[in-house]
Amino acid sequence: MSTMSQSAPRPSARDIDVLRAAVARVAASRGPVLPFGVGPVDHLLAGGGLDGAGLHEVAGASASWSDDAAATLFAAGIASRFAAAPDVSALWALTRFDLYAPGLEQAGLGPDRVLYAQGRTDKELLALCEDALRDGSLACVVAEVKAADQTATRRLQLAASEGNTPMILYRRYRRYGQCPLADPSLAMTRWRIGTLSSGRLASPGVGRGRWNVELVRQRGGPPFSLELEACDDQGRLALPAATADRAVAPGRTDTVAFGHAA
Repeated sequence: MSTMSQSAPRPSARDIDVLRAAVARVAASRGPVLPFGVGPVDHLLAGGGLDGAGLHEVAGASASWSDDAAATLFAAGIASRFAAAPDVSALWALTRFDLYAPGLEQAGLGPDRVLYAQGRTDKELLALCEDALRDGSLACVVAEVKAADQTATRRLQLAASEGNTPMILYRRYRRYGQCPLADPSLAMTRWRIGTLSSGRLASPGVGRGRWNVELVRQRGGPPFSLELEACDDQGRLALPAATADRAVAPGRTDTVAFGHAA
């Protein structure tokens, strides 16, 4: 009995040209850095924003559900702003699909801006992310892992640089009380996010969420910590409206504020 070939048809020259144009559009729209639009954050970040071709790490301030949700939304807000240009998407990769899509959409990462991938192990997932970064057609790559050694972060940083694509590595807790950011890494920035009480409203209701956003380490700049309002539906953070202007010395982690968000 004869069999028929099931190979996929080869892409046409026009298809390849369209794909190349899409990749070029992503690179041009992203730019070298992504500012937060919050004066104190951009002022203290080396380069004035997040490197658009680098590895950045995020972790919750604790293993609690609330801090885990805050860290997830912080990463989603960054990804949504990298994917703000038309017809581009971020990739969110994980080993356990427990994301709440409506929550991501509230941080600006709607279904039209994100693709999902699932791996069996952290090692398999990180290899998938390397390929995605080098491809260069994605606006951003986000991965959730519990284990990534220094060699893995070096490979991710190289892949992000080669593909001119930003990588956000969300480190989940492996042991209660042990911060995932204690592991060595070659990431450009490392962020720790914790929840705070929301501000009071003039009328009954729940105000916009507040987070303690701590930059634990960055290349070429000091660590710092700020109290910020959680991401809006465009992925943007903001200073609390009632925050008075304050300053902090480099190297310390006090709350700082120099004005309101742009």
